[in-house]
Amino acid sequence: MTEQQSRTLHHLATAVGFLFLILWFYIGRRIGFLDWFVTLGPRSHAGAILTIGIMLMMLPAFLIWKYCNRWVEKRLKITGRFLEDEVYLKPENKADTQDTDKESRQKQADD
Repeated sequence: MTEQQSRTLHHLATAVGFLFLILWFYIGRRIGFLDWFVTLGPRSHAGAILTIGIMLMMLPAFLIWKYCNRWVEKRLKITGRFLEDEVYLKPENKADTQDTDKESRQKQADD
């Protein structure tokens, strides 16, 4: 499989995942989860409670989408950088990166 085909399949899989998120929201709203959740709090805070209800309702869907997307990327050998990778790097890897950055900044300053 060429890189272009792999990218196209990845875009299609991401689109399917996004449609899944839309469908999940629609189904959750249709079965009345949000209406039920809003009734749990006072009327004066209905907007805030609705926001929390949406977050709780969508949490499983976003986790499913994340893991399916990672599986597709692994299967199609799509490489990239995940934002959370920077947070969870081992300290020695961070130190190596920082040393490299310091060296390159020093070279730029000398030039």
